[in-house]
Amino acid sequence: MTPVERSCRPLRQKGIRRTSRPGVAPQTMSCPPLGLESLRVKDTQLRASSYKRRGLGPHRGRLNIQSGIEDGDIYDGAWCAQYEDKKQWLEVDARRPTRFTGVILQGRSSIWSWDFILTYKVQFSNDTLVWQPAMNGTKEAVFEGNQDTETPALALFNESATVARYIRINPQSWYENGTICLRAEVLGCTLPDPNNIYAWQQTEQGTQDKLDFRHHNYKEMRKLMKSVTEACPDITHIYSIGKSHMGLKMYVMEISDHPGKHELGEPEFRYVAGMHGNEALGRELLLNLMQYICQEYKLGNQRIVRLVKETRIHLLPSMNPDGYEMAFKKGSELAGWALGRYSYQGIDMNHNFADLNKVMWDAVEFDFQNNDKSKLINHYIPIPEYYTSEDAFVALETRAVINWMQNIPFVLSANLHGGELVVTYPFDRTEDWAPRDDTPTPDNSFFRWLATVYASTNQVMSNPDRRPCHNENFQRYNNIINGANWHTVQGSMNDFSYLHTNCFDVTVELSCDKFPHASELPIEWENNKESLLIYMEQVRPPIGVIRDKDTEAGIADAIIKVDDIDHHIRSVVDGDYWRLLNPGEYEVTVSAEGYNPSTRMCRVMYEHYPTICDFRLTKTPKQRLKEILAKGGKLPKDLQLRLRQLLTTTNQVA
Repeated sequence: MTPVERSCRPLRQKGIRRTSRPGVAPQTMSCPPLGLESLRVKDTQLRASSYKRRGLGPHRGRLNIQSGIEDGDIYDGAWCAQYEDKKQWLEVDARRPTRFTGVILQGRSSIWSWDFILTYKVQFSNDTLVWQPAMNGTKEAVFEGNQDTETPALALFNESATVARYIRINPQSWYENGTICLRAEVLGCTLPDPNNIYAWQQTEQGTQDKLDFRHHNYKEMRKLMKSVTEACPDITHIYSIGKSHMGLKMYVMEISDHPGKHELGEPEFRYVAGMHGNEALGRELLLNLMQYICQEYKLGNQRIVRLVKETRIHLLPSMNPDGYEMAFKKGSELAGWALGRYSYQGIDMNHNFADLNKVMWDAVEFDFQNNDKSKLINHYIPIPEYYTSEDAFVALETRAVINWMQNIPFVLSANLHGGELVVTYPFDRTEDWAPRDDTPTPDNSFFRWLATVYASTNQVMSNPDRRPCHNENFQRYNNIINGANWHTVQGSMNDFSYLHTNCFDVTVELSCDKFPHASELPIEWENNKESLLIYMEQVRPPIGVIRDKDTEAGIADAIIKVDDIDHHIRSVVDGDYWRLLNPGEYEVTVSAEGYNPSTRMCRVMYEHYPTICDFRLTKTPKQRLKEILAKGGKLPKDLQLRLRQLLTTTNQVA
């Protein structure tokens, strides 16, 4: 039997080091988490002395795991022991010799119960038969636990870290009106096993890409973005769309073969991350993505070269820089579930966009009751007046993003979040305020395709053997779901983008862990790299240019209608447009003020290159008259006759 070994790295003299002070975690937590929160530690690696029921089993004893609204199901928010005595324990099998350096505890996630551990002991073993306690000098160490259910409490082991395979957390006291419940993360550095002839199989799969895999605060993010523009000055450009409440600039990286301008026929694409500041993975993935595109473009990777030449890409890594800075200072494991989610003003920006769903549904109801289609609108819905007032509770960051949306004709976007593994698509709000109900858009089939493209190529989402993150099994829906059918959200970015602009937007929940440890970032990059690239490539289906038949000038603000899809889009300043559709044949009608409408069949193919569907519109006689008179000219006789006929016909109809 191999004895439990002792490391010689000294710490402080007292039995524990517990902290929630800003900045402590990154410096003191030299060993990474084993991965209870990120699910790298499997359910089979967790055992307990007892548990009340399946929903409170050891597999639920993971840091930041969230329960459902109701207690008593299979998705409760902690491990809870069946008995209330000092013999209860939660055990973690690291599967390899590990230098254990600390433990992080939380209480139970529940809106109905208040359960957390006040003090606990820790034991180590190599065989689960002989256990050695963590010591404080000559006495068994007793560690401080929690003072509430949500704030993570860190304890670092005294004098020397312990090398073993198994670790147990043994509660000694708990909140007097509660019971023994906890969520945990274990810190440790895994070591090679000298007795394992297959030691080469123990290496964690990472990535071969040479990227900067760490968490970047505001200053470091700016430095990294600048380094990318210096490495690839011909295809990159940094600009700011505004400032946060605390004055931090909201930087965007533009990537294009002609950065700084919109090119005729080239679609505009955007990724937005960090709307919730503590959901940090999206921020790092976009920083990785801009580095990767730069590197691969220089190497001549044809897929990347084609993407850069055919698409104008905009990457906003941090929509909520104030919130991120708060979470970053605590550290990835100590920020908890909500710190940094909101703006500095306390605003949840995913509920902060103008609620245009209500405007649309009110117009539909008016049309139904009055048989009057004059007020019926299904696109470019204007922002209500109340929302634009100075007194409106709208974050500066939200207003900056809205202005950005209005200034650039985006076609496709994704909003990167964290804390789950699923892709959601609009609508995000239910029509009747139900807590959840399937509320599809007229473009539901294409939105489902977009969501499927990302989910099916994500290495974790597409794994049929993965376990649910928290309290919902999205595998039942193939890891995609209508946003309102998950939970209703008023004022979401996705709904606003669809109803106020031409842009189709989905939300990607990237990981169970909102703020994964830096050691997880290479793996997360590999999990999402293909998804990020292939999703951008979906902007290619059908495009065209709407021109004046006589002058060949592009016509802006022309309305593009697709038969049987009750959502229109508009052409942009040069007359170009992009109508995202699934493969098939469509009857498309284009109309513009002063022009006769034009209808033609447009075919969308499966190929990666765009399908061209151009239109040439002729001016109406009335428009020609206006233009001639505006120039001080006289009307030709043939036009005078046509106008008399038109006026006669109009009077007869009236």
